Amino acid sequence: MSKADLVFTHGPVHTGDPARTRASALAVTGERITAVGHDDLHALIGPDTEVVDLRGKVLLPGFQDAHIHAVFGGTELAECDLTGTVGVEDYLARIREFADAHPDRPWITGGGWSMESFEGGLPTRQLLDAVVPDRPVYLVNRDHHGAWANTRALELAGLTKESADPVDGRIEREPDGTPSGTLQEGATGLVSRLVPPSTPAARLAGLLRAQELLHSLGITGWQDAMLGVYGGNPDPSDAYLAAARAGTLTARVNGALWWDRERGAEQIDELVERRRALSYGRFRADSVKIMQDGVAENFTAAMTTPYLDGCGCPTANSGLSFIDPLALRSYVTRLDALDFQVHFHALGDRAVREALDAVEAAVEANGRRGNRHHLAHLQVVHPDDMERFARLGAVANIQPLWAAHEPQMDELTIPFLGPERASWQYPFGSLLRAGATLAAGSDWPVSSPDPLAGLHVAVNRKEPGATDERVFLPEQRLDLTTAVAAYTAGSAHVNGHDETGTLLPGMLADLVVLDRDIFTAPPEEIAEARVHSTYVGGTRVYSA
Repeated sequence: MSKADLVFTHGPVHTGDPARTRASALAVTGERITAVGHDDLHALIGPDTEVVDLRGKVLLPGFQDAHIHAVFGGTELAECDLTGTVGVEDYLARIREFADAHPDRPWITGGGWSMESFEGGLPTRQLLDAVVPDRPVYLVNRDHHGAWANTRALELAGLTKESADPVDGRIEREPDGTPSGTLQEGATGLVSRLVPPSTPAARLAGLLRAQELLHSLGITGWQDAMLGVYGGNPDPSDAYLAAARAGTLTARVNGALWWDRERGAEQIDELVERRRALSYGRFRADSVKIMQDGVAENFTAAMTTPYLDGCGCPTANSGLSFIDPLALRSYVTRLDALDFQVHFHALGDRAVREALDAVEAAVEANGRRGNRHHLAHLQVVHPDDMERFARLGAVANIQPLWAAHEPQMDELTIPFLGPERASWQYPFGSLLRAGATLAAGSDWPVSSPDPLAGLHVAVNRKEPGATDERVFLPEQRLDLTTAVAAYTAGSAHVNGHDETGTLLPGMLADLVVLDRDIFTAPPEEIAEARVHSTYVGGTRVYSA
């Protein structure tokens, strides 16, 4: 009997196989799982076999992220980082410190500020002028749908009280019309286009920095949700291709090619060529990202009924549909016929409906081609559309960390949605009960890439360490087994990594070992678990 290269003993092993969810041993030979069982696997241990004792730990399929911006996140780690705090004085101190430490940088860039930190969610140029008056400052917010600029940056962009809003965004203004320093959605590009672009070397370094972090969180593969030029950010595709060719891309990555919403069907031939060119080793790009709307906090998520104002009265604003819904149907039908997967950003209930309408048009025209179209974010889903996910084969790509009470939700979202619509938010449980396939992701650097934090919120509907005892829409909680399946088999399905996501003989050995068994620990302790080690194709890529 041939011996295995790697054997895990004294489980538990969580296989992800509904027919046999638990085992106590697993063997790997080369890149693949060769046996899953119990004491019978000891016969596969030879003198050269690496043996990992799982006592007190648990072995799972490697986590996968179905919606992430890894290169952007890794690059931002080297810029002015405002994450981890919501204090305005903390922000300003960090900005001043970063500017002082980098006197040769022509622009101060970075981000991670939270809307909840500022009245109405709107920081001002004067705050930045007080700490960096002589150089332009451009800082994206936590959700990357808005930016904060100082006066110098606004001047360089030529923005004045006479400047018109772009069709896909908004310049926030002072009472006399002067730009106030906050830019929403497409308006961010008015300034970001002037920011010196990153170099190929910086993008590659950002990818490798991100990959190291993601492996340390148990992530073995992902779908990068934006390969293209957007908001002044250069296309990160070259970093993936360079790493794949150099053999330094250890993760499995599928990329979503950016759909330029200022163009139409004429770009499809270019997407076909890009898909062909961007395929090497563990990297490919056979998805197309279509951003159909914005976000609820700045009232650009597309809703079926208007937002409310501060007094609870309907406004004239129902958000933005970035692509005409009828045109969207024709675009998705053509992409589907070419066997592209479509990766929708659909946050408001109107955007969700428009995306589902487009998938339905494609199915009616082309039949079910198995392209695994998926809708990411799904903050507000109308109850009438729940059953359509399963009927159309559209995957619900959820970002669980957002489904909790926190100031941005309680102060900047719920009051402007109203009670009924607020109760339709992040309906994970309803989607599951309606038969939808769930995948999961983080949208990092918008929020933490840690799958354990996401699992915690999916199960508890409370943030890790929350002192607020309220549970956010408790009927939408997921059980832990379902949530883990979304982060493993569900995301593997969306990412097209069909030989991963479960621990079965013949599957690729993409694995994560946690320092405790989260299935037997109290649910409120899920986020306390830590990754012990991560393997891709049987090779250890992280060890604590």
